[in-house]
Amino acid sequence: MGKKQIIRLILVSGIVVLADQVTKKIIMASLALHEYIVVIDNFFNITHVLNPGGAFGFFATQSEMVRKLVFLVISSAVALFVVWFYSRVARSHVVLSWGLALIFGGAVGNLIDRFRYGHVVDFLDFYIGTAHWPAFNVADSAISIGMMILIYHVIFKKIPEL
Repeated sequence: MGKKQIIRLILVSGIVVLADQVTKKIIMASLALHEYIVVIDNFFNITHVLNPGGAFGFFATQSEMVRKLVFLVISSAVALFVVWFYSRVARSHVVLSWGLALIFGGAVGNLIDRFRYGHVVDFLDFYIGTAHWPAFNVADSAISIGMMILIYHVIFKKIPEL
């Protein structure tokens, strides 16, 4: 992996982590827990909620120590895999490398929350009537976009032989 690819990884993932942490700080400073602002009636709110678990509340009922241990191990393994995979494809597959950097930055952003607060701060709340998509944040968005890029490459066989 060359200097250009390392800079790409640091910039993309760094911007994700910075944007994620800044937006979460703004939410925590501006809204009380469970307080919300209606942005688009019956569709989108900015809210302040905490997610002690993983995606969709996975492991939310486990003790904080178990959650920290599980998420440290899983997040570390995923981060190491993403960086390894990134190093293999960054020169030849620029778009895929952007996706991997987004995933890495999102994972780091949420991991910071888990160790800082014991939970992840979520604030983007989309819904129709009473049907809510689970609230999410900038890190989750980056992971989702990165995963879409990765899935595209897998489906259309645009991943090199490793």
